[in-house]
Amino acid sequence: MKILLNGICGRMGREVEKLALTGYRGAELVGGVDPSGGAASVPVFPDFDAVDVEFDCIVDFSFHTSAPALCEYAKKVGKPVIIATTGHNDGENEIIKETAKSVPVFKSANMSLGIALLAELAKTAAKTFPEADIEIIEKHHNRKADAPSGTALLLANAIKKVREKAFFVFGRSGQCKRQEDEIGIHAIRMGNIVGEHEVIIGTDTQTITLKHEAASRSLFAEGAIAAAEFIIGREAGMYDMNDLIALNA
Repeated sequence: MKILLNGICGRMGREVEKLALTGYRGAELVGGVDPSGGAASVPVFPDFDAVDVEFDCIVDFSFHTSAPALCEYAKKVGKPVIIATTGHNDGENEIIKETAKSVPVFKSANMSLGIALLAELAKTAAKTFPEADIEIIEKHHNRKADAPSGTALLLANAIKKVREKAFFVFGRSGQCKRQEDEIGIHAIRMGNIVGEHEVIIGTDTQTITLKHEAASRSLFAEGAIAAAEFIIGREAGMYDMNDLIALNA
């Protein structure tokens, strides 16, 4: 499968490039899009209008503001797109949803199968202990721009599926007694932490901690290429890691 990589010169773009060069899951990187003008092992184009290579799908590890141009191009060429970028605002998310009416769109705030499993375990725990307090703590490197992480929100929204009255509280300060049905979400930024996510479920008599720790950014590259393999040939629509897990179940 031939991949066009949006954001090829970024940290995650380099991880995808490195993994694709090994032929992982039959991946072949044929080009990249990046306005930075950096060099890579394949041709790098400053924007989508300049792309002149043939490809089967687009993998996006760029910045959320590129969503309009990315989606417009995907519809124009009729190719599926894997969106691994986080931090999209409501308007950008609407553009992505609209694009899924024309082409297959695989979108996940985290391309790790382990995180997808964590979300399922968190849902099970929240349902098993309906009166328990739930807090989510995420940790990332000091260069990450968005907070809380898209993955923390993914986990919170997964829990909300079994706790419909739940609402989110982002950090705490001052006089703020915990309210019923709230899910606390907290962000830590320091050093070179690849990514850590904890879901803590606590009752008056016990505490359960579910944790995922990324040891290397390459795991996100693996997930993105697995998503590319999955989505090629699919009908138009929105897909995510749950669909990929269901396929492997």
